[in-house]
Amino acid sequence: MLVLVTGGAGFIGSHVVDLLLSEGYGVRVLDNLSEAAHSGKPTYLNPGAEYVWGDVSAPDVCAAAVSGVDSVCHQAARVGLGVDFGDAVGYVADNDLGTATLLKALFASSFRGPVVLASSMVVYGEGGYSCPTHGRVRPAPRREEHLRAGRFEPPCPQCGAPLEPTEIDESEPVDPRSIYAATKLHQEHLCQTFSREVGCPVVSLRYHNVYGPRMPRDTPYAGVASIFRSLLEAGRPPRVFEDGMQRRDFIHVSDIARANLAALQAGPSASGCYNIATGVVRTIADMAHALAAAFGPGAPSPVTTGEYRLGDVRHITASPEAAARCLGFRHRIAFEEGMADFATAELRAPLG
Repeated sequence: MLVLVTGGAGFIGSHVVDLLLSEGYGVRVLDNLSEAAHSGKPTYLNPGAEYVWGDVSAPDVCAAAVSGVDSVCHQAARVGLGVDFGDAVGYVADNDLGTATLLKALFASSFRGPVVLASSMVVYGEGGYSCPTHGRVRPAPRREEHLRAGRFEPPCPQCGAPLEPTEIDESEPVDPRSIYAATKLHQEHLCQTFSREVGCPVVSLRYHNVYGPRMPRDTPYAGVASIFRSLLEAGRPPRVFEDGMQRRDFIHVSDIARANLAALQAGPSASGCYNIATGVVRTIADMAHALAAAFGPGAPSPVTTGEYRLGDVRHITASPEAAARCLGFRHRIAFEEGMADFATAELRAPLG
């Protein structure tokens, strides 16, 4: 079986490639080596794969890349919050136009195999919350004047009372609150439409906070774990925004690769959206301190700064039960083990 992995030279995609090859799959990679993430061809590329260097939003490139493939793992995307709204066109071009172009090429080739889409928890916006009086509620986006005053917790939208964060599952309404989030949700919608029209199984994996070897460093598109790791490596303390109590679910990239394999093997009945998470709640401060501890006693301690970004949500953690039930996927790498490994893992070279 030949699997096309878009974005297969990237952080997550390259781990998916390695796992597929180890399981006996043929792998073709489509990647544009975007300057937003790469300074050149990475040294970790697996020689067992076939590589097509080009942009997923280029019709001719896509048509060649999909020729003869049996299934697709669509990892290619511009990730992170970016710099500001000036990034909007780039996100839409890379994520939405790229996905539409890929699906058009698959349609033209009469493709019927499964598509696995790398989606994200960001499609939910804020996570789950419960009000003592009004039960399950969806808070409005946090207001800048509240963040400026250090009021980080979103209040009940009906009575203004403090809320209790809760896990979300896949039935939670989506509410994207950043450009990146909006494009990830549109990717899901495009793939779901493709699935309905051609009868092709599509599994959207809503990744939670992924970390591990090959993360890009020193870029505004990197994840928070990579940013903290880069600071510690430079002998500087991780700068923890807000009060550090933001709740997240950190999952190792090797588990993400396993989730992709499980989705490819699950069969047509597994079509749908799934949280890919550990189910274990940690805070941003927890992660910063665990990473600093893994660096050893001489590492600088994290600093809580009170800074904020308007695109950030306060809390988001999820139930992994649907993925366990329908895909047979559960994580294997514990938080402490993963962070200890990440402290010395290879990161992708800084941009040129």
